[in-house]
Amino acid sequence: MTVPDVSTDYRTRMGAVAFAIAGILFAVYEAVAPRADETTLDGAASWASVGWSVAHISAIVGLILIPLGYGAIRGFLDGTPQERTAHLAAVVGYIGSGLTISYYGAETYGLKAIGERALVDGDPSLTDVGNDFRLDPTAVTVFAIGLLLVGVAAVLASIAVWRSASLPRWSAVPLAALLVIMLPQFFFPQAGRIVWGVLVAVSALWLAAALWRASQSRS
Repeated sequence: MTVPDVSTDYRTRMGAVAFAIAGILFAVYEAVAPRADETTLDGAASWASVGWSVAHISAIVGLILIPLGYGAIRGFLDGTPQERTAHLAAVVGYIGSGLTISYYGAETYGLKAIGERALVDGDPSLTDVGNDFRLDPTAVTVFAIGLLLVGVAAVLASIAVWRSASLPRWSAVPLAALLVIMLPQFFFPQAGRIVWGVLVAVSALWLAAALWRASQSRS
């Protein structure tokens, strides 16, 4: 039996892997992040916990990987009318992720240090320092702009996929819809945030599967 000569687009496959890992990491982020009254020593303990660090580092890595996935979509659409839209998605996504990660970094390392000091001193009032810098106008503005750009990038990527005729039309739409509401979901109850994270994982895995199947060269 003759085996067909099928070349593999490894760049597209790496993009699929990036989306898959990012989706799983967002689910981890929402599932393992401890929730407590952040004006108390319980809140300080949550900031100092392993779960807090794992959750926020997971979000940071996820935000790095998603624009890499957009870059793979751009490569897959190379030479097509939608390449430019996919390229714009990647660029906007990198900027949005960079701005958002700056805030997550402060939460990951700054709040951990504050929480540990509050526990050592037995002083819950130290949590006020953490909440002050989280709500600092500059920090909040940068975070909000970053998340807005993360959503814009996801929409641009879904438009490129929808119009490409090379990938399943709906494959990028659910992820885009979920990333658009990434900012509002912070106001959801804990169960709602976990559901959001799981849905991000499912939608990212769907897009990853579509890219993986497309990694076989078109003949």
